[in-house]
Amino acid sequence: MSENGTVTATDKLVDAAESTETNENTENAAAETANETSENTGDLSYHAVEKEGNVTAIWEMQGRKHIRTIDPRSNEGKQILALFETAA
Repeated sequence: MSENGTVTATDKLVDAAESTETNENTENAAAETANETSENTGDLSYHAVEKEGNVTAIWEMQGRKHIRTIDPRSNEGKQILALFETAA
């Protein structure tokens, strides 16, 4: 996890042994969603922002640029998080 609380797929590869199940599920969902949506939108990725073990936001990023924030309680946020759980 980086200083600002985001979790990336790269972090999972480096810290897989140390990650909790929640972090692994969140990282997998973002990677799955990024792969599925990148066909039409280019280089999009999703980063889960966690606080005290809970996902508080999902950031949609294009490269290093923040595109939008998705509420994990919204329908779209729930779909993204569900992809993490099914991928794990």
